[in-house]
Amino acid sequence: MAPSTEVLDGGWGWAIVVASFMAQLLAYGSPQSVGVLYPEWLHAFQEGKSMTAWVGSLVAGVGLIASPVCSACVDNFGARPVTIFSGVMVAGGLILSAFAPNVQFLIFSYGIVVGLGCGLVYAATLTITCQYFDKRRGLALGIVTTGTSVGAFIYASAQNELIMLYGLDGCLLIIGAVALNLMACAGFMRPLNMPGYYLKQKAALERNTEEQLFEKPPMDDLKITACSTSTNTEKPLTVKELLITVDAKDLAVQTEKKGSFLTGLAIMKVIKKKQQAYFKYMHSMYEILQDQAMVAFCIAVFLFSLGAFPPVLFIEDVAQSEGLIEEVSVIPLVSIGAIATCVGKLVLGMLVDIKWINGIYLYAFTMFAGGVVLLLIPITKTYMGLQILSVILGFCSGNWSITSYITTKIVGLDRLTQAHGILMFFGGFGIMLGPPVVGCFFDWTQSYDLAFYFSGVCVELGAFILFLLTLPCWNKKHSENDRPDVHYTSNCDKVASVA
Repeated sequence: MAPSTEVLDGGWGWAIVVASFMAQLLAYGSPQSVGVLYPEWLHAFQEGKSMTAWVGSLVAGVGLIASPVCSACVDNFGARPVTIFSGVMVAGGLILSAFAPNVQFLIFSYGIVVGLGCGLVYAATLTITCQYFDKRRGLALGIVTTGTSVGAFIYASAQNELIMLYGLDGCLLIIGAVALNLMACAGFMRPLNMPGYYLKQKAALERNTEEQLFEKPPMDDLKITACSTSTNTEKPLTVKELLITVDAKDLAVQTEKKGSFLTGLAIMKVIKKKQQAYFKYMHSMYEILQDQAMVAFCIAVFLFSLGAFPPVLFIEDVAQSEGLIEEVSVIPLVSIGAIATCVGKLVLGMLVDIKWINGIYLYAFTMFAGGVVLLLIPITKTYMGLQILSVILGFCSGNWSITSYITTKIVGLDRLTQAHGILMFFGGFGIMLGPPVVGCFFDWTQSYDLAFYFSGVCVELGAFILFLLTLPCWNKKHSENDRPDVHYTSNCDKVASVA
């Protein structure tokens, strides 16, 4: 059931783009502007800043760490059912958070439940958008991914006003009710490819029907029904294709051997094939981590996430604790940073497509600039100064949009999915640890100064490691012929730069 080229790059695809944009806006609006809710939770539960910070760190990090699981759900069930289920999770988590008796319950309801729902939405929207677009895929993904930044800008001000009108609990109830519109967005996500779960159900139904008619279909037909694989047997399968086709062959082998004394042997052969496929998958991941540039990039992403994410959560509390402002302003610092991040994603995505600009060094430069901003936050004593630093830091945080582009340049397009999953794990792990560490520094010193010095040093260290380990002199030790050159079209470059 391959998509026809006539339905790509237009038509209903633009409805998919709008629906995916709104889905990311509705799902990520509150988590990306959690800095507005953080001071309210501190006042309501009277817990330490490190304990309360786990709420914001988990909601941002859980979805990234669980991204392989989320992608598997989309592959098996499709974007529409996954988006509907994620709408229930996000809305349910927000509504449960309104009745949270303590921070521990809030960590589960807001941090884990909402975080997993956001991860499912992200995987579903990117997958369905890629299916509907080919030549304009970069533009489509660019529009969709800006939904998170636009949502953060809108929700930061909206949550501030709702808290003033209805209190913290009323705000979470209203935001949770609005999140139910994710299910309406799912209605537009008409699938082009039948998901794996439905293919297995269809194969099982056909097998049962054939058994009732005492007929045995040709094996070729059953294999085509179970999974639309390529008819060219000479073309080697990639690791991902091998993992998918083994499942399809499982159905065929069991049907062929059913009723004979070789059923057990057939099952053992299938298990052995699956083990070999997964061993090959793990070996491929091991080879990816043998690349020095990839290891340096993973370390840099981890350190940047560890140091640069805490300001999203703490910047409003910094302004209030320093006495720069009595309460959250009409346009919070979180909103200013979110718009700057949106601009940064677009600008950096265009810069990285310029031939004479090295994407790795561009990322390292944004890390260096972001680290300088973090070191300047403790010595900034005016609210205007914090606004300017929020703009610069937000723009540098837009470098998240070029991670896939850099990963493609390092490991190649064939291994992009595996390498990007590894990279997201490191990023999510850093995001989860960052806010609690900063909160611990505040609980220890009763000041954010040491915490932001620590964050700035982490980011600067990551920039130095990435720059040092990717210098051209390291390539002299390896021949250019060791790895085949990968030629990219403009479409692939655009996809990698905004995915």
